[in-house]
Amino acid sequence: MPNVTVYNRDGQAVEELSLSDAVFGVEPHVPSMHLVVRQYLANKRQGTQSTLTRSEVSGGGKKPWRQKGTGRARQGSTRSPQWTHGGIALGPKPRDYGFAVNKKVRRLAIKSALSSKVRDEEITVLDALTLESIKTKEVVKVLAALKTGKKTLIVLPEKNDTIYLSARNIAGVKISPVNNLTVYDILDCDTLLVFKAAAQRIEEVYA
Repeated sequence: MPNVTVYNRDGQAVEELSLSDAVFGVEPHVPSMHLVVRQYLANKRQGTQSTLTRSEVSGGGKKPWRQKGTGRARQGSTRSPQWTHGGIALGPKPRDYGFAVNKKVRRLAIKSALSSKVRDEEITVLDALTLESIKTKEVVKVLAALKTGKKTLIVLPEKNDTIYLSARNIAGVKISPVNNLTVYDILDCDTLLVFKAAAQRIEEVYA
């Protein structure tokens, strides 16, 4: 059972927290993480790129010259792909790049990502953070005290607008409640900053 130190907002250790082996102590399964990250990036693609085929380009209704007798290759339209201003052959059309991933694979992937952060000692647990008003300076002070990396993912137990609005303008910082946590965001950060209540919530959801 992995143990992590819980810190307060001043960067002082306050207690030891035992994390669940079923969530934070599994052997990271790289293929499942790779598949889920691919799905995440594919689903973000708009797929709105489009080109015009020869039937969609304006003009080209008249045969440019007669079929035989000119010594030139036969042509039926000036909008064929080989002509300047002609249509595009086999060009991209709007499409959906998304694909489905099995629920068990998704759960294994997020457990693997969390476990890899624990194994690499890239997870920091914060006991709590209460802000009376929106203060970016306060969040910067907490991150400095905890010595987080350049890219930090703050995991909240639930949506908190005050913390979100206080931290969203800090370079390299992303904020996510537990129910919006993604494998991509976990793997993309240098430091996973998890609230103690959020760690317990993650165990409830994924154990």
